Amino acid sequence: MKKENSLIVSKVARQNILNNKYALQEIQNGIGLQGVIYGKEYRFSKKQVATFFGVEERTLSYYLKVHNEELRQNGYEVLAGKELKDFIRVLSEQKVADVWDISSRTPKLAVFNFRAFLNLAMLLANNEKARQVRSVVLDISISAINKRTGGGTKYINSRDANYLPNAIKEQKYRKVLTSAINLYVEGTSTAKYRQITDCIYKAIFRENAKEYAELLKVPDDNIHDTMYAEVLMIIASFENGVGYEIQKRFIETGCPVPVDYVCGIIDTFAQSPMQIPYLEDARTKMASRDYCFRDTHHENISEYISPVSTSDFERFIGEHSDSFLQDLFTNRDVMKRLKLGEDESN
Repeated sequence: MKKENSLIVSKVARQNILNNKYALQEIQNGIGLQGVIYGKEYRFSKKQVATFFGVEERTLSYYLKVHNEELRQNGYEVLAGKELKDFIRVLSEQKVADVWDISSRTPKLAVFNFRAFLNLAMLLANNEKARQVRSVVLDISISAINKRTGGGTKYINSRDANYLPNAIKEQKYRKVLTSAINLYVEGTSTAKYRQITDCIYKAIFRENAKEYAELLKVPDDNIHDTMYAEVLMIIASFENGVGYEIQKRFIETGCPVPVDYVCGIIDTFAQSPMQIPYLEDARTKMASRDYCFRDTHHENISEYISPVSTSDFERFIGEHSDSFLQDLFTNRDVMKRLKLGEDESN
């Protein structure tokens, strides 16, 4: 599916654009559509929008009816009563009431903000002007993310202020697991560790470690470096619990624990009513953020893809994420020591 077509058919793809305030400002500057300032943002009339796209107002009415909920969610509204009177006052102050063809006797008025205007442009499938807008939208939204991340998004997860403390915690609990595997699980160290890791990944992502690494185009031993803070804590939960159960089984039987038994423990964890909400949250965050930021589609958990929130854009490409990078740089030696400790335990 072409990127442009994805905006037409996918509400998630559209919302990911519309929730990115950093791209929206650049897109608005690039398109140059001028409106009336009301409520600290530009507003456009139905007639103005129809003229821009070169369509009749009744065409817009059709889209407004079919996609009413989505367009209203993104800023389209019909003003009436006290709010309309206030808007007419603003038009008079800006001396554009005549242009809007509106008076005190107008019963109601449909208005678009810039988000709703872009939303409509992404819905008008067979309109050349809308196609041009979609092209601008895609170019700018991609460049805006790349600009704010320094040209790449493979490790965008590390821009989250929660990433470092959660990565440190996950390393701690991974040692619980690797120690239990080395001491109590039968088989060669490398093989049994990889098999158990794959079981955990399949339980969480429905992908083994190799499949995950290939999707994100990273070496198998670097995949933890790409994971979001919340996902790391889900993995830590599995690692700590599985490590405990392995040790418990060994104490009970006095015999090395088979890898298949360990994978059975992991499957039981994944089906636990206590784990399911956390698993679903981790899948939603991984599938949705990777789809938006990394242009990566996790097919096996695609049903969890949803729009990335405005707060997530702030978290990963906002000003706060920029300041956090300095903290991450300062603590790079700590992370190296943790990694060395993990390697030595295997």
